[in-house]
Amino acid sequence: MHRWIGADGVTIAADSFGQSSDPTLVLLHGGGQTRHSWRSTAEKMAARGFHVVTVDARGHGDSDWSPAEDYDEAALVRDLALVVQSVGSAKPIIAGASAGGATALAAVGTKAVEAAALILVDIVPHTEAKGYERVRSFMLKHEHGFGSLEEVAEVVSGFRKSTRPAKLDGLVKNLRRTSDGRYHWHWDPSYLDARHRDLLDRHERLARYAQSLTLPTLLIRGGSSDVVSEEGAREFLQLCPHAEYANVPEAGHMLVGDDNDVFGSAATPFLRKLAI
Repeated sequence: MHRWIGADGVTIAADSFGQSSDPTLVLLHGGGQTRHSWRSTAEKMAARGFHVVTVDARGHGDSDWSPAEDYDEAALVRDLALVVQSVGSAKPIIAGASAGGATALAAVGTKAVEAAALILVDIVPHTEAKGYERVRSFMLKHEHGFGSLEEVAEVVSGFRKSTRPAKLDGLVKNLRRTSDGRYHWHWDPSYLDARHRDLLDRHERLARYAQSLTLPTLLIRGGSSDVVSEEGAREFLQLCPHAEYANVPEAGHMLVGDDNDVFGSAATPFLRKLAI
């Protein structure tokens, strides 16, 4: 585990896997998740010869909450630039899911970070309002927390429309326990306010970043995602014609959190072609 100083003195937590001399792959989670959502992928990619770094975004997991409640794109990009500097890799491969993908796209598109390749997981400039609101509504619920891990498991399985996990230990890393014994999501609730403000001109900004990309780029879409539609994916591919595209029919928007193997299967052919 690492603790690095990000923008504005906010401490950023990260884990690293593999040998630091290997090509670096930085993995960014989605909103409301933590670096642990990438753990299985990180272990497998390290076994394949990558130095993998999983990062908690500010306000998430073991990273600091912003005292100024600053979770705007610019702050997240500055954090990523300082993380890459701390890792010591001149040109890492950067992969980001959902909100983490938006940060990666912004960082590369504004040239705040120089990367060897970019992988976007279910994130494009145009997202579907209905899917976005479904995710936002879920994140806004349960402000008073949960009384037990069993309660958390029921809520998560209902949101993902999946079976309840047999083991509940994995949920703990995405939760924090307060003095009253209740479990709460492991992220700052004020993060959602910044994400909502971001929607005002988000499409225009991300489209501009997409048009500026010249590095090897892969878009992975969950085939049943209600956040990124096939039309949204096609628009991205028009903005960035050299990008490769993988559509995973069985996966939804939370494909990284649901099953890391889905990401590995979609990304490995792309990674093998990189001359790093």
